[in-house]
Amino acid sequence: MKFINYLEKISGVSIYPVISLVLFSALFIAVFIYAMKTSKESISEMENLPFDEFK
Repeated sequence: MKFINYLEKISGVSIYPVISLVLFSALFIAVFIYAMKTSKESISEMENLPFDEFK
């Protein structure tokens, strides 16, 4: 028996995909807002972090 058959027998299983979509969308929007609000100087500093070790 396939895994999807087990999921179909659980009542309320249709809510789980909706919850995961909402969580993914919220996380994506939060990261997008963070990226837009971060200053250019801060981004430049983060870009150069790997190279600071060799200075």
